[in-house]
Amino acid sequence: MPYLLAGAPTFDTTVTKFRERYNSHNPTLPIGEFRALEGPIEPANLTRAASKINETLYASTALEKGSGKIKTLQLTYLPVEGSTEKAARATAIAYMAALLREFEPTISVEQSTGRVLDLLNRGHGSRFFQQQWGALRYVVADNGDKGLTFAVEPVKLALAEP
Repeated sequence: MPYLLAGAPTFDTTVTKFRERYNSHNPTLPIGEFRALEGPIEPANLTRAASKINETLYASTALEKGSGKIKTLQLTYLPVEGSTEKAARATAIAYMAALLREFEPTISVEQSTGRVLDLLNRGHGSRFFQQQWGALRYVVADNGDKGLTFAVEPVKLALAEP
């Protein structure tokens, strides 16, 4: 998660509460329990966790140590070649759109899918692409055949100077 901003705020929820809410809203696109990951150079203030969705898609998160609140939520698609590629990519996009709707519940499935496709197109081939909408930052990290990551993060909103 090299793009996670230093001092980034957290969402006002834990991964357990998020998962319960997400799964109740998206019963056909469930995310399983997250498991803590150990990394060689883990920042002292973060806990990373992941959940395998299927062979080509997994969810991951960075949590604030102590509170367990979410700093970033990510879906990573591992591209495949052959006859299953189209279906695997469509599933990944459906999950990404569902994740987006959890933070922007007033937009439709079509709108969220369109926004995800736009972000993926704009981030295609980029190691890092970001777009901010209101209090949310969307990140696309395209690592080619090593995977495509879509992340949602909160941002600090600053009051305009008078």
